[in-house]
Amino acid sequence: MRSMEEFVSFVTEEAAPPSAPGEDEHPALALANSAVALPGGHMADLLGTPAQAEQWLTRRDLAPADAGLAEVCATQLRSLREQVRSLLASRIAGQPALPAAVTAINDAMTRVPTASLLLWDEKAGPCRATPHPTTAIVEHALAVIAADAADLLTAADAARLTACASPPCNRFLLKRGRRQWCSTRCGDRARAARAYARRTATTDDATSPTQQVTVHRPAPDA
Repeated sequence: MRSMEEFVSFVTEEAAPPSAPGEDEHPALALANSAVALPGGHMADLLGTPAQAEQWLTRRDLAPADAGLAEVCATQLRSLREQVRSLLASRIAGQPALPAAVTAINDAMTRVPTASLLLWDEKAGPCRATPHPTTAIVEHALAVIAADAADLLTAADAARLTACASPPCNRFLLKRGRRQWCSTRCGDRARAARAYARRTATTDDATSPTQQVTVHRPAPDA
C-alpha cells in the first residue's frame, strides 16, 4: 500500500502536463514550471514534499538517488522557483526585475563553485571536475539552476521566452514557430475555448430579438 506521501506524489505527477518546450535544455525553466496551475483552481506542485523535490533533482542529475533531502531543502528550491518565475515574467513583459530576485540568483550562483576545477588523481593524474560535496547537494543544485537562469535571461533564447497562452496555465516555454502553448493539452483547451466562444456568439446572434420596423403609409387624400 502507498504511503500518504507516495500517494500525493503519484497524483501530482499524473495531473501535471508533460515538459514544456525548453525545459529539457534549461533546468531553470523546468524549476519555474514545477508548480502548475490546473483547471478548477487546483495546483500540482512537483516540489511539494522533500521526497518529490529529491525526485525532481535526481531526474535532472542534480542530486544522487537517496540523498535524504529535508523539508528545509525543499523550501530552498521552492523559494528559488518563485524568484526565477519573477525574473522570467519581467523579461517577457519587458519590465524591470525585482532587485530581490536578481540578488537571489547571484547569491545562489556564488554560494558554491560551479566551474570545473583542476584535480590531480594519484593514479589517473590531472583531470577537471565540478566539486559536488555530499554535504552541499542542494546548494550545488541551486547554483547550477541559478547559473542556467542567468544564461536563459541573457542569451539568444531569451527572445523566445513566452508564457503559455491557455489560461489558467501558468507555465513558461521557449517558442518554436508560432506555437504559444506549453503542451498539446493546453493547445486543445485553448482551441476548445475559442470554438465554444464562436458557438456562443452565433447562438446569441440567432436568438437576439429582431428590430421592429415601422412602415410609414401615405395619408389618405382629403
